[in-house]
Amino acid sequence: MKRPLALRLSALSAATALAAAAGIALTSPEATAATGGVTGYATQNGGTTGGAGGQRVRATTGTEIHAALCGRASSSTPIIIEVEGTINHGNTGKVSGGSCNTAAGVIELKQISNVTLVGVGAGAVFDQLGIHIRQSSNIIIQNVTVRNVKKSGSPTSNGGDAIGMESDVRNVWVDHATLEASGGESEGYDGLFDMKDNTQFVTLSYSVLRNSGRGGLIGSSESDLSNGYVTFHHNRYENIDSRAPLLRGGTAHAYNNHYVSLNESGINSRAGAKVKVDNNYFEDSKDVLGTFYTDQRGSWQVAGNVFDNVTWSSPGSENYPAGPNPQSTTTVNIPYAYTLDAAGCVPDVVRRTAGAGTGLQVSDGNCTPQTPTPDPSTPTTPPPTTPGPTEPGGTNLSLGAGADGSSKADGTSYGNVRDGNLSTYWSPSGSTGSVSVKWGSASSVSRVVVREASGATGVVRAWRLLNADTGTVLATGTTAGTATFPQTSLKKITFEITSASGTPRVAEFETYAP
Repeated sequence: MKRPLALRLSALSAATALAAAAGIALTSPEATAATGGVTGYATQNGGTTGGAGGQRVRATTGTEIHAALCGRASSSTPIIIEVEGTINHGNTGKVSGGSCNTAAGVIELKQISNVTLVGVGAGAVFDQLGIHIRQSSNIIIQNVTVRNVKKSGSPTSNGGDAIGMESDVRNVWVDHATLEASGGESEGYDGLFDMKDNTQFVTLSYSVLRNSGRGGLIGSSESDLSNGYVTFHHNRYENIDSRAPLLRGGTAHAYNNHYVSLNESGINSRAGAKVKVDNNYFEDSKDVLGTFYTDQRGSWQVAGNVFDNVTWSSPGSENYPAGPNPQSTTTVNIPYAYTLDAAGCVPDVVRRTAGAGTGLQVSDGNCTPQTPTPDPSTPTTPPPTTPGPTEPGGTNLSLGAGADGSSKADGTSYGNVRDGNLSTYWSPSGSTGSVSVKWGSASSVSRVVVREASGATGVVRAWRLLNADTGTVLATGTTAGTATFPQTSLKKITFEITSASGTPRVAEFETYAP
């Protein structure tokens, strides 16, 4: 059913030669980049280790990722692919070899096993390019951002899914990822995290899914019931219309997730599906649990959840909301150990740990983020920038420049952030979004000042500063103010708000030369 988005916003020597030709380096085997430990259903069926014990390869393009896969001795030779930079259609080509099956325009993890794909350094952004896992097993994807993948319009990739799994997939762990779109089906997007056609033993943890009509599904239709055993924990679903997730058959476990602005429906258990839902925090949302848009009902076990400003629709022939007083309708036996954070602290601990670029922090089970002990393969990101003086010297290069962004609330303008007037401002159409300053020719920038409007000081809770020409993360932080970074020549710079306590109001986005 179409629903509009309410957006507010191959031999080893040959392998080595192939890798070298692609410009990537092979290094000694080391431990997997995954830290914090695989959790949930991905621990079952023999567990999920990804490329542990394999060679480490650095890739800065999609073609290099494919070359790394194709450069292995076999399709099951363990490998850790460290990704840095922006992966897009222009740098993602098909590579052939006996140990791979790739395609242009999508990161293809097809008919392979024992792979870790991890973002390192300044970060890995898959821009308008999806990750497709098919007929594969033992895969880890960690510390990456996948954004704006379309199934219609231009360019298209991966059927519109940010991460899509289908056809006999086993043991996948996706961790500390940011998956986002900029609209719903009518804008060309599909799901953020989809599992179809016999996909089992999957965990999605410490990730952010936002600004999409569809969060994700388990099962492509009411007859696709061979999927399941999926765990969702410590994730933030924000500004999602529906499918958070949609389950058609199978078993799932959702705990310690923060759901904000589920606009039409949330966890949709259908066609005999069973889901355990415990210690989650649901906020400013509608119909967060139940069976929706079908008369083939599923069931749920609930405990310890918080429902904060959640509204419920009336039951109907294809509408069976669990609320307003959700009660368990089944029992789900969980085969693995896990520790629950108290639901009341879930918004805070998820805000501090979930998504790419958060240092792979995990909760200790007592609502306190813990930084995993670093190993040589641990991804690194720029440290948060401490706000400094708000009155730097020099000329504000933003004055007279251009401006654009991801969305804008009614009555606001992108141009307001570079007009020198503190009484005007830009707001995104939701609590997160981005605004950019741009020039016709490259400018050298080493410092920015972001000023919030009067009455909105402190609303911005987490942000990234991006070189919009390359996707490189220049700085991150937790409050607006001054950020400094190595001198960078660019045509466009973006201030991206990833968390806020309300609707941000950015009065000025000032840029300065050295």
